[in-house]
Amino acid sequence: MISIIITTYQEEKTLSRAIYSVLNQNLKEEYEILVIGPDKGTKKIVKNFFQYPQIKYLKDKGKGKPSALNLGFEKAKGEILILTDGDVLIKENVLNDLLKSFKNDKIGAVSGRPISINSRNTLFGFWSHFLTQAAHQWRLKGGLFPCSGYLYAIRNVIGKIPKNVLAEDGIITQIIRKKGYQVNYAPTAEVYVKYPDNLQDWLRQKTRSTGGYVQKQSQKERNIFQEIFFGFKLFFTYPQTFREYFQLLLLYFLRLYLWLRIFWRIKIKKEKFEKIWQTIESTK
Repeated sequence: MISIIITTYQEEKTLSRAIYSVLNQNLKEEYEILVIGPDKGTKKIVKNFFQYPQIKYLKDKGKGKPSALNLGFEKAKGEILILTDGDVLIKENVLNDLLKSFKNDKIGAVSGRPISINSRNTLFGFWSHFLTQAAHQWRLKGGLFPCSGYLYAIRNVIGKIPKNVLAEDGIITQIIRKKGYQVNYAPTAEVYVKYPDNLQDWLRQKTRSTGGYVQKQSQKERNIFQEIFFGFKLFFTYPQTFREYFQLLLLYFLRLYLWLRIFWRIKIKKEKFEKIWQTIESTK
């Protein structure tokens, strides 16, 4: 059996679409869909799917995504778990591609491939396309890459994760490896993502997602030196215009500032999880 866990919070505009994108996958195995969220809007939307008995609503305590995932891990019946979010759209008929790697008993996790739906003609849109392409090249190369939190599948062997981790996908990937499993990449398992379109939301999201890799639990999965290496490899091939080269230079400086900002907030100021984990409005 497969358990598909959708974590969500105040995503009424996108959640129904996300659920339908799962229902339209033509999965070859029996499955359940666990939609986890603390808000009334989530519960109301799940009620609209009453004709689908495989869909269940779980109310979490609103203490962040790690706590919501722990609830899902506790309730899931499947041997394989597919983890995704309520504000993304999974490409049609790709979950079977994500799952076929598990025929190999050595595989413990498989990452999908995020695709930006933002316009490349805008500054933040170009940045999202560049960063997702860099992540794609990193995962194709193999090695110690983290799964993408937007879409990935794991064996149901996690138990619980720390409730204060910012990069839950990184720590889950690390736990899978520590249990002796390998991590694979399914580039055809595309998931469409809307990324931030303004500086405030961009900094909030990246502080949260990148900041998790400054925390001790997830340091092995990603660091600034890996970013520099893969970013440099694409610098001369990815931009198509002089404007995009200039935008890419701005991104490099901003990413450096981001890492310094993260180090200051997490290592020096030791800010609490609740202060760093903020809702990103422009991605919904």
